[in-house]
Amino acid sequence: MTLPAVRGTLTPGRALADLTWLRVGGPADWLFQPADEADLAQFLAALPPDQPVFPMGVGSNLIVRDGGLRAVVIRLGRGFNGIEIEGDHVTAGAAALDAHVARRAAQAGLDLTFLRTIPGSVGGAVRMNAGCYGTYTADRLVSVRMVLRDGRLEERAAETLNLRYRQSDLPEGAVIVAATFRAPAGDPEALERKMADQLARRDATQPVKDRSAGSTFRNPAGYSSTGEADDTHDLKAWKLIDAAGLRGHRLGGAQMSEKHPNFLINTGTATAAELEALGEEVRKRVFQTAGIPLEWEIMRVGEPLAE
Repeated sequence: MTLPAVRGTLTPGRALADLTWLRVGGPADWLFQPADEADLAQFLAALPPDQPVFPMGVGSNLIVRDGGLRAVVIRLGRGFNGIEIEGDHVTAGAAALDAHVARRAAQAGLDLTFLRTIPGSVGGAVRMNAGCYGTYTADRLVSVRMVLRDGRLEERAAETLNLRYRQSDLPEGAVIVAATFRAPAGDPEALERKMADQLARRDATQPVKDRSAGSTFRNPAGYSSTGEADDTHDLKAWKLIDAAGLRGHRLGGAQMSEKHPNFLINTGTATAAELEALGEEVRKRVFQTAGIPLEWEIMRVGEPLAE
């Protein structure tokens, strides 16, 4: 298939394993790294409408299956990572790392500290309504700028995205290119201390030195400790996994972390198939022991390796 001419980089058969935090997965049909917003818009406008596209951030919350991805993967880089501050508004490119946005805002006396310990970039934070320590992206997001699948540029208010726990409603094939946040004021030094405390708490409880993709399963809101439907209780996925005896459980090179059992880690030799199979085994065991269905928080895409 002939693809539109670009000013950025268009690579056929690009392996994706080294672009994900779990370091697994097969190749994409194409990897497109646009030079800028106009390059992205022109490419999508000229791309046949039946050609699948997959926007990809830094791969911090992603399993690409071993057979790869039959799509044009769009990965934003330089040209999409700027951070601008005006008054109490912070506008960040979709490729800007969450941690960098938090630090820049803090230096300007603005509190976006909840982003400091969230792995990944701004585009992913919006798409997944990422949050930490009681604050979610939806609490601070004003608007997003995106390129639609047909190449049109569009600005959308946050309230139109139906942001909810680890989910949002975005147009199919749309690529977020920037997001604007409104941040409360704070003393820069106090904000720095707050972020340092958050990092210390994270490092004490999470396997930050292992290859993981963050939390594997969503916390199952709406269930009591007995497994009955109950909107007054919010359980923690890690407690259910621990109670099922799966802390440290392994399958090939995949393991549920000893330190935090809701973290799926690649011990060094795991395949995507092993990671996903271990996750499914955990879901089955938790349902058997607690009667509660765990839902994946990690996105899984692509095809299994052909036998």
